[in-house]
Amino acid sequence: MTILSTMDILALGWFLSAWIAFNIAVELTPLRNHTLSHLMERHRRGWMTSMSRRAVRIMDVGIASGLQQGTAFFASTSLLAIGGCFALLTSREAVFNLLSDLGVNSADSPAAWELKVIGLALIYAYAFFKFGWAYRLFNYATILMGAVPDRGDEMSDEEIRTFAIEAGEMNVLAGRHFNRGQRAFFFSIGYLGWFADPRLFALTTLFVLFVLIRRQFVSKAKSIAASAHQFPSPPIAANGGVNTSVGSSKPLS
Repeated sequence: MTILSTMDILALGWFLSAWIAFNIAVELTPLRNHTLSHLMERHRRGWMTSMSRRAVRIMDVGIASGLQQGTAFFASTSLLAIGGCFALLTSREAVFNLLSDLGVNSADSPAAWELKVIGLALIYAYAFFKFGWAYRLFNYATILMGAVPDRGDEMSDEEIRTFAIEAGEMNVLAGRHFNRGQRAFFFSIGYLGWFADPRLFALTTLFVLFVLIRRQFVSKAKSIAASAHQFPSPPIAANGGVNTSVGSSKPLS
């Protein structure tokens, strides 16, 4: 007697295939050049280049700190979700009663239920490792930002640009791992359908995949990120420097 039915195995295979195929499409194929993530990677690199031209970098440090704090929040949430999964292992009857009240009759055996919950915990564990590593990489990126020399440090523009490029690439790498952690969160929503029915599992996976594809390729955010690349670089001042104005002292007004 097998723990999972044929329908369960097919639905799980579809789930894993959709997740892996989407990751490959947006990171390793030519399609990645048309994604929102790719456009934002260009903005990350441009940000570091612009930062290297500024004499005052307080704003840049504040942005980097915000990115790091957001990553820490998701890492903490992942740990809480893992704890919730262990609580589910001892709450099978209560969950089944809830599903029954909603008109959903699950025929899971105790072993199948535990296997599904462990699978959900593994998804959140994967997300935690991605967010944890992204947090560390954002920390490294902040250090590299601090290492970018000022223009008055008797270094050539090319040397300063090299430092800025390194900081930009570290920032891009941190963003990629953060995105992978978020995808794990999104696909975990689709995974929840498996607790009710494998057919619903397949449908919720398809829904999550559709949402992710839309956001990466045809969302309003993608259009905004693409249009921003059409603007020219900051103008170079007559003395060889750049316009270092950081705008209003009240950036949130």
